[in-house]
Amino acid sequence: MEIRTVAIVGLGALGIMYGKHLADHLGKDAVRIVADRNRIERYEKEGIFCNGERCDFHYVDANDQAEPAGLLIFTVKFNGLQGAIESARNQVGPNTILISFLNGISSEQLIGEAFGFDQLLYCIVAGMDASKIGNQLTYTKIGFVSFGERDDTRSEKVAALQQLFERTEIPYEIPEHIMHKMWSKLMVNTGVNQSTAVFETGYGGIQVPGKPRDTVIAAMKEVVKVANAEGVPLREDEIAGWLKINDELNPEGMPSMRQDTLQHRRTEVDLFAGTIRQLGKKHGIPTPVNDFLYERLRAIEASYAKE
Repeated sequence: MEIRTVAIVGLGALGIMYGKHLADHLGKDAVRIVADRNRIERYEKEGIFCNGERCDFHYVDANDQAEPAGLLIFTVKFNGLQGAIESARNQVGPNTILISFLNGISSEQLIGEAFGFDQLLYCIVAGMDASKIGNQLTYTKIGFVSFGERDDTRSEKVAALQQLFERTEIPYEIPEHIMHKMWSKLMVNTGVNQSTAVFETGYGGIQVPGKPRDTVIAAMKEVVKVANAEGVPLREDEIAGWLKINDELNPEGMPSMRQDTLQHRRTEVDLFAGTIRQLGKKHGIPTPVNDFLYERLRAIEASYAKE
């Protein structure tokens, strides 16, 4: 199995960053950006820019029949996933590998239900400092992709994706336990994304001692307790590793949730604090820090309508 073509649904920060990188290595025609006709016309008129360079993407209308892609990557926000699944249907064949770059631990279930779990790999992306304002993306670190089968077997799909990433020079890892890794990423998102949004700061604000950084750590500790109750052996000593990764990011950069609040967009608070609060109640585990973050983020979203 060799991946020759890649389809990407979603031109947010990750869609642009990985789309541009893959197209530069595989060639324009090998990487399809899938969208509806109105969106494509807007992209072509206004342009999409990556580190100041206009992206010469190969756009494909979601309604057009196409030869199935070798790899389909979802790079939308969670609230746009159902629409993205519908947009992707003409890209999927029996041998298409499916992967989600979405935050949280929920998107794989929806994608698997739509197209089949046999074609799905589980994954997280981390370590990038991509920031998208309007149609302009800037980044200095591409981060890495961590992926694998749910049961951690080294399948043909895993080997094919590994070969693609090596060919295109995308940093990656194949962890021993991908589900543990996904919970670990949920932990860091729950702390970092939400705290930067609530305290209105970029990475720099949580790289120094103070209430924003303390909140990051406290929120992550609550995730550890909930994960353990769910049977995932997450450990508090993993927090230090994630803090080290974040401390090395561009202080002027910011995670996606802070970008959302700056641009008055709905956040993914339900994927982070919402998930932890729900599971906390299920197991009788108090989650006061995530309660605080959830309430503040909902208030921030409500304030948009008052302006």
